[in-house]
Amino acid sequence: MTDKTTTDATDTETAAAPAVASSLTDAEREAIAQMPYEEARDKLIQAVQALEAGGLNLDQSMRQWEIGEALARRAQTLLGEVRAKLDAAQAEQAASAQTAGTQSNLD
Repeated sequence: MTDKTTTDATDTETAAAPAVASSLTDAEREAIAQMPYEEARDKLIQAVQALEAGGLNLDQSMRQWEIGEALARRAQTLLGEVRAKLDAAQAEQAASAQTAGTQSNLD
């Protein structure tokens, strides 16, 4: 049984939590969302290198981090899509291999 008081308090706290401000514009987010894997990967490497090199102020560092996070999500999404396609192709191949050379395959 769920404690209604606890649930209401949690919902209120979640609703009252401030939204995290982002330095990325909608146009930048859209551009990242349209990037092919290789471009997202290369730009992610650049963002990481900029952070590792240092010399950035706090705002610049946070911006590079946000860019890196968005690029990493994009690359991971694309890799997940490819993995799903490969899994589906392997499952299809395994299913057709079970009937290869049988009468049901020749009908």
